[in-house]
Amino acid sequence: MQLNADFTRRVAVHAAELPWTPSPIAGVERRMLDRIGGEVARATSLVRYAPNSRFSPHTHDGGEEFLVLDGIFSDEHGDFPAGSYIRNPPTSRHTPGSKPGCTIFVKLWQFALHDRTEVRIDTNTAPFAASPEEEGVAVLPLFKDEREEVRLERWGPHAEVDRLLPGGGELLLLAGCMTEGGEAFGPQSWLRLPAGARLRAVAAASGCRLWAKLGHLAHTQTAPALGG
Repeated sequence: MQLNADFTRRVAVHAAELPWTPSPIAGVERRMLDRIGGEVARATSLVRYAPNSRFSPHTHDGGEEFLVLDGIFSDEHGDFPAGSYIRNPPTSRHTPGSKPGCTIFVKLWQFALHDRTEVRIDTNTAPFAASPEEEGVAVLPLFKDEREEVRLERWGPHAEVDRLLPGGGELLLLAGCMTEGGEAFGPQSWLRLPAGARLRAVAAASGCRLWAKLGHLAHTQTAPALGG
């Protein structure tokens, strides 16, 4: 399967408007944003767990990164409420599920295969800091290496962001609204801009909060079957 697999193009998906489609696991549904491959795939998705749903134990050969959007996600490492940011690197293994149900934003097979860095952050208690480059923007760093930077951002009311993206970038709106390219983005809207693009966006009167990944699209994006 190939979905939004041309990484040289701008892609916008308003996922809140998409139907949930069932996964092979009972009680687990998803909204696909981009994908290369079958059930083992380089993928970006929203995934919804029904109460008491659970995957069988499995290994993430290509790594897994996710942000809990609502509910509580659980595995052998603990219970992770909404606002939890997790990186399970290549070769990590777990048995994920949710007793009350949850929704997560998840990216699979998008790590450097030598990466073994585990990350678990409760963004509800971690501090934001004002951006020195952009007025009205505050940043909560989540992860940074030679390939990418991941962070949460808060944009104040009517904040104007004009940002060059040498390595491309992705944004997922978590709360509030913004406009970019004449298009309005609300919660669960996802925007991917290619390497060399420029982000020109304006927050709504209420401001907005978003997840951002920067720099990673300067690297070749491949599926597991193509060598990860």
